[in-house]
Amino acid sequence: MENKKIFVTMSSMPPYDEYIDAIKPLWDSHWLTNMGKYHQELEEKLKNYLDVPELSLMVNGHMALEMIIQAFEFPKGSEIITTPFTFISTTHAIVRNHLKPVFCDVKMSDGTIDETKLEDLITENTVAILPVHVYGNVCNVKEIQTIADKYRLKVIYDAAHAFGVKYAGNGIGNYGDASVFSFHATKIFNTIEGGAVAFFSPEIREKLYNLKNFGIRGEELVVDIGANAKMNEFAAIMGLCNLKYIDLVLEERKKRYTFYKENLNSVRGIKLFDSNINVEPNYAYFPILIKEDYRVNRDELQDSLKKYGIYSRKYFYPLTSDQACFKNKYKKCKLENARKLAKQVLVIPLYDSLEKSIIYQILKIITGSK
Repeated sequence: MENKKIFVTMSSMPPYDEYIDAIKPLWDSHWLTNMGKYHQELEEKLKNYLDVPELSLMVNGHMALEMIIQAFEFPKGSEIITTPFTFISTTHAIVRNHLKPVFCDVKMSDGTIDETKLEDLITENTVAILPVHVYGNVCNVKEIQTIADKYRLKVIYDAAHAFGVKYAGNGIGNYGDASVFSFHATKIFNTIEGGAVAFFSPEIREKLYNLKNFGIRGEELVVDIGANAKMNEFAAIMGLCNLKYIDLVLEERKKRYTFYKENLNSVRGIKLFDSNINVEPNYAYFPILIKEDYRVNRDELQDSLKKYGIYSRKYFYPLTSDQACFKNKYKKCKLENARKLAKQVLVIPLYDSLEKSIIYQILKIITGSK
């Protein structure tokens, strides 16, 4: 592994010639963006693959989240209950919509929002719950929906990690009022950059169309104040090419995920998140928790891996609520579990082409074997 850097993930890409052949027609048409043929084709194919009633493609996952929050037209200054144990984008999307995040603690078992603590955080200003299917671990969607229905709240899932995941036989985008997916280059399915919103309401489809396309509905007609959040045709073609191989990618990731699990399940001081028998996972990440009885602390293990060119991630540390841009700005909430996980978690490399020799090396370093 000399001079070779191994990162947490590696972008899945189709054969070079296949992508080049696929984009050739763009040179003839000169139609590079504005929801052309390939955008429409990918939108339909993803709707079928994810088994969702409606889907709107976006330029990236973050804008997808911003746009769907905006589409619900919550009153300015309203509160959205969310998790601090997530990528910063989740919190940014709330605040950039002039809303206030209220941080709920998470469960130690899987890192998802603790549904038993939601009701204590609901006030007259609460308009929505924004949970995250973190690492592809699925939130307690049934209980969250029960609470949301009781208080007439919207539920918007950040499903950036959950592409292809199924719960109780249903595509994960069928829960809540909407779910947001990311097709960033680091995700198991990518369009180079991209994202999508899955939802139910035709009314939301119209709002999202306006929001992502400047509100333009005709040559001389602008009906709403919108942004520019459309996916371009090059990205859409990358998505169409990658979608052909997604099942193979998932199969290869599963093999590596299973091998890791078999070898780390009983290592003293290493804990893995619980599995859910009702979930068909996507093997998006392999997080491990470094407990107090492990031979070194989390940061020391990360440094040990880095010496061999293996780059793990403290994903997520620090919590979004503790970042400089948000610290001490919002309601103080008890976040013991979230802070504990943030200090313990380390995500190690996992992708479909990860060589077995490298996995052996990673396991040797973690287990401390010769």
